[in-house]
Amino acid sequence: MCDKCRGNYYITTPIYYPSAKLHIGHAYCTVATDTMARFKRLQGYNVMFLTGTDEHGQKIEDKAKEAGITPQQFVDNIVTGEKGVLDLWKLMNISYDRFIRTTDDYHVAAIQKIFKKMYDNGDIYKGTYKGKYCKPCESFWTESQLVDGKCPDCGGEVQDAEEEAYFFRLSKYADRVQDLLENTDFLEPRSRVSEMVNNFIKPGLEDLCVSRTSFTWGVPVDFDPGHVVYVWIDALFNYMTALGFENDKYVDLEAFWPADVHFIGKEIVRFHSIIWPAMLMSLDLPLPKKVYGHGWLLLDGGKMSKSKGNVVDPYILAERFGVDALRFFLLRSFPFGSDGNFSNELLINTINVDLANDLGNLVSRTVAMAQKYFGEKLPTEQLADEEKDAELIDQVSGLRDQYEAEMEKFAFQNGLAVVFKVISRANKYIDENAPWVLAKTEEGKPRLARVLYNLLETIRVCGGLLQPFMPDTSAEIARRLGGARMDWGSLNTFGVLPADVATVSGSALFPRIDMEKELAALEELNKPAKPAIEIEPYAEEKVDFDTFCRSDFRAVKVKACQNVKKSDKLLQFTLDDGTGTDRQILSGIAKFYKPEELVGKTLVAITNLPPRKMMGRESNGMLLSAVHTEKGEEKLNLIMLDDAIPAGAKLC
Repeated sequence: MCDKCRGNYYITTPIYYPSAKLHIGHAYCTVATDTMARFKRLQGYNVMFLTGTDEHGQKIEDKAKEAGITPQQFVDNIVTGEKGVLDLWKLMNISYDRFIRTTDDYHVAAIQKIFKKMYDNGDIYKGTYKGKYCKPCESFWTESQLVDGKCPDCGGEVQDAEEEAYFFRLSKYADRVQDLLENTDFLEPRSRVSEMVNNFIKPGLEDLCVSRTSFTWGVPVDFDPGHVVYVWIDALFNYMTALGFENDKYVDLEAFWPADVHFIGKEIVRFHSIIWPAMLMSLDLPLPKKVYGHGWLLLDGGKMSKSKGNVVDPYILAERFGVDALRFFLLRSFPFGSDGNFSNELLINTINVDLANDLGNLVSRTVAMAQKYFGEKLPTEQLADEEKDAELIDQVSGLRDQYEAEMEKFAFQNGLAVVFKVISRANKYIDENAPWVLAKTEEGKPRLARVLYNLLETIRVCGGLLQPFMPDTSAEIARRLGGARMDWGSLNTFGVLPADVATVSGSALFPRIDMEKELAALEELNKPAKPAIEIEPYAEEKVDFDTFCRSDFRAVKVKACQNVKKSDKLLQFTLDDGTGTDRQILSGIAKFYKPEELVGKTLVAITNLPPRKMMGRESNGMLLSAVHTEKGEEKLNLIMLDDAIPAGAKLC
């Protein structure tokens, strides 16, 4: 098949639960998926790359309630708000083709149809669920599946759950799913297969609870009000509804389904390798070709979930090191199928060794020498030396095939390794041929021109193969080589650059980082931020309880309020204190409130203080307020009560 007509390729990353705190771990799987999508486009495939957000479920409903907003407002803030999911994907240069939200109308309607189809074919039935439920994982568990009484996935607490529910006949498909896992390459890496079979299928695959009645934030079961569809049915079918399955929003199902690969984190392998194929079998639909369960980024030995001493904010890391360097690090440092231990030291060292010393140094030295010795273009008179050139040329000529073989296995780390082996060989080639010596004589110039040409052509091929990982860097390398070709067909041939290639200078692609200084700077950034609000120090002097109890705190209502003449600070209050006689209190809060703002408010006053003269006027008591400093500016807020509290009510 020609490079320009490879056909269609459908790749997905999981739709993410919209977390209010995004870290570099969230970007890991999506960067890998993006890299694979770019690789397939480079090969000539028509790629559909899907990502999105999983926005239903009890935990989102609960978090929205805690925040005092609707669930839709909660997910909107995180998905489309500042530094939300869409902002993070833009930052990380994610080239998705389609973004789905499970709150999209077309998806909701499609899920209702899908649920009804499985109900009509007898694979969904009504019953009562009684067992254990993990809210963070949205997972149901039997007692035997728990580990030390806790969720086997996240290690968190589970809760007892009992409610009317619908069930999917998952047990009906146990044998077919086991055969799929054991006798095909459906699930990779293969190490995940035994875990699924031995831990979930062989002990007895139980029917799956697929509706809830204890909360409302989900896709409603339209034929049985009060039930909402289990979030994992809602989430898994996004891979098809986003193509137009059971909706007319899109028309890409025939072109792209079945998916070529679902990239997912290992914590959701069970849903994708057991529940997902069983539901597709129920509807007699084609199964995806492959599910690939990658490892986690670990921080201090545990799954990354928040900062524990290292800076893991992708915005900080991208700002300090560059997006391409960050993308490169994620896939260069850790085998994709295994867990990887993240640290700032490893990040900086990877940038210094691979990008600054090897790649950046090769590009800078070669372009600088070409311009120093020959000006704008290389001369066409060049002298090859088969003995000295053969090894480098052979390595470059065979590089694309080696790289392709590793990428097809999703071995991103190995794909980069073969590229950087050639980059290392090119740096050695410079030392072996000593261009600075050849430049000293006219007789050496033809050989010098050939040495530099070989280096520039090596840079072209390596830069082209780095496009999926570091798209901006590769584009800059092409610019420095005079707009060099980097299409897939050209990357398997040595000698594509014209002999008189023109080079363009530029700053260092990846300046070397001072490890000690950078770690200190990151540590400073990672320190807890000073509170924006400063409060007065607590009094050290103790007040005995009897003295405190003698203070008479009362609710008072503001009948009138006015500025005191010749005073910038004082307001004069006329207050209803419940006695039938107005009370006058003066308070130095004029710079914080306008008198008209306070009329009708219910405040708190200490009423048994001795009278005090202020600006010739008598003040009988003191109004209570809270004082603090915010961003260097003093702030004051009167303590206000519900207006339903009557004047004179005693506070205790």
